[in-house]
Amino acid sequence: MPSADRRLQPRRKPRQVRAELTRDRILSAAAHVFAEYGYAAGTTNRIAERARVSIGSLYQYFPNKDAILAELLLRHIDRGTWTRADRLDLSAGSLEATVRVLVRDAIDNHRDDPQLLRIMIEEAPLSQELLDAMERHGRDRVAQVRDFLARHPDVHVQSLDTAAELIMFTVELNTHKLMAAPRTIPVETFENELVAMVTRYLRGDQ
Repeated sequence: MPSADRRLQPRRKPRQVRAELTRDRILSAAAHVFAEYGYAAGTTNRIAERARVSIGSLYQYFPNKDAILAELLLRHIDRGTWTRADRLDLSAGSLEATVRVLVRDAIDNHRDDPQLLRIMIEEAPLSQELLDAMERHGRDRVAQVRDFLARHPDVHVQSLDTAAELIMFTVELNTHKLMAAPRTIPVETFENELVAMVTRYLRGDQ
């Protein structure tokens, strides 16, 4: 169940550039502190010290570290669209090259410190805002994938909608798992195998 939203809501929405910079500095400091100390030991005092602000100033923006982590996860989700997908020239590239761009973009969007990524996945409390953001993010990515499937001449699947869902969740979940865990396989190997698997599926290879 989602946590109480009020506990996770930022207290102050910056209206001036200076306030926005302070808020960004707190979030950046929190990302470093959580990655270095872990979530349990990543206290608001340590975050304030790293951000070079008073603890009182930090509490003007965030009521607790749960709200800070929730905001970090929101930012991670919001920047996680396949930014290059809509600029692909599908007529000039092979299907494999197109799939590789999508897979590599997903990997690049998850190159944060693996410790921080693990903390965001495992520790972030689920507010309604976070759940809504994740749903919106999923819809946007599926729509992007469906669009490129519909436009590429080498795609042969029975259902574009189903294929888009399968590819999005396959790439997303496996990329999260790889980038958040100790590296059991090289990223390059992961990319090559995932690209080959998705490409064969889209071509209808038996």
